[in-house]
Amino acid sequence: MDKLKINRNPKVDLVFNNYPHTIKPKIEYLRNLIIETALENNKILEIEETLKWGELSYLVKKGSTIRIDWKKKTPTQYAMYFKCTSKLVPTFKTVFKNKLKFEGNRAIIFDLNEEIPKKELKKCISAAFNYHKIKHLTLLGL
Repeated sequence: MDKLKINRNPKVDLVFNNYPHTIKPKIEYLRNLIIETALENNKILEIEETLKWGELSYLVKKGSTIRIDWKKKTPTQYAMYFKCTSKLVPTFKTVFKNKLKFEGNRAIIFDLNEEIPKKELKKCISAAFNYHKIKHLTLLGL
């Protein structure tokens, strides 16, 4: 496994530090899962951790952007967002309909008190990281 280079925008820390103390560990868990999934893919050598629309965002070459956030208007939930015009969330809905909850064609939603199905979520993250290589496959190869 090659070493992963993380290019981190310094403004990311400001967003992390502004989450309520009950939310911050949840968002950090998602971040760690994203980084862990990238580390497991020896073709990913670099990941950019930045902000898009004020949300923590993760980008890799040949992939589709992943964003994570918690919003005051839905205080008991947080989410992982994907490009809404991609096939990602519609495919995840088909493959993981009994394991994950969704918001439209753009997000996987988590309740604060629920346990995250790690194995399934890592498959979703991996699909986003490889999106431009797998978008032609039936159910993205999941």
